[in-house]
Amino acid sequence: MTAHRTGIGNRLLAALPPEDLALLAPHFQKVSFEPDAILVRSGDELDPVYFPHSGAIAFMLEMPDGQTVATTLMGREGALASFSVLGPSHSSVTATARLAGTASLISAAKFRAAYARSAAIRHVVQVHARALLLQLQHVAACNALHRVDGRMARWLLQLHDRVPDDHLPVTQEALAQLLGVRRTTVTLTMSKLRAAGAVPSDRRGFVEIHRAQLERAACDCYGLMQRKIDQMYCQELSAPQPALAPFREGSVVAFDEAGPESRAASRERK
Repeated sequence: MTAHRTGIGNRLLAALPPEDLALLAPHFQKVSFEPDAILVRSGDELDPVYFPHSGAIAFMLEMPDGQTVATTLMGREGALASFSVLGPSHSSVTATARLAGTASLISAAKFRAAYARSAAIRHVVQVHARALLLQLQHVAACNALHRVDGRMARWLLQLHDRVPDDHLPVTQEALAQLLGVRRTTVTLTMSKLRAAGAVPSDRRGFVEIHRAQLERAACDCYGLMQRKIDQMYCQELSAPQPALAPFREGSVVAFDEAGPESRAASRERK
């Protein structure tokens, strides 16, 4: 696993050598966010960049009829608005806190300046971009092919990965937004998961989960996606840095396949 230095809760920052982290640290501001806080609205400029230390942030796509659906979930493994390194741009999704947490934020301009100077920072951004793209691909396929109960179990597991408690502070309304379904569908799906022993109770804004049973109820996407992302992070963030060519303003940053989708590629882009 990637080593985390004392006091550094974000996985990307923890992977940076001290001299590269020092390019960012003087410009960080520590912030906290509460559930349902909107960190970036669709159409906003991607500024500042957030490095979460705890909590969970969902990238929400808003449809013309007012419905929403989550495309990505990001926590301490990611950096919100990291693709601002490509230049000033605007978000195509709304980033909403689903679980309360803390983050270090830095202006997009300061982050771009450090990115231009550091091969290590460019490396972690590219690893993060590929992880976000992988998550986007799996979520898109999962939404198209799998039943609501399996998808809800996947989202609950992803949230549980980011909190050290079997009582998740998440409402049925928040789950409806994540899944892109009505509240009544969430209520019926909760009943199915409760009957399977995966969700012993859900009341007063908390969902109690039984991890082992929830993993059985989830579709295959959760395990497959998490294994691939963990393998990518463990191998590439802890590996010796590749020899990268010096970054020049306006040069193209290489990403796998077609590159990041809008701001999210999202992955995570979240």
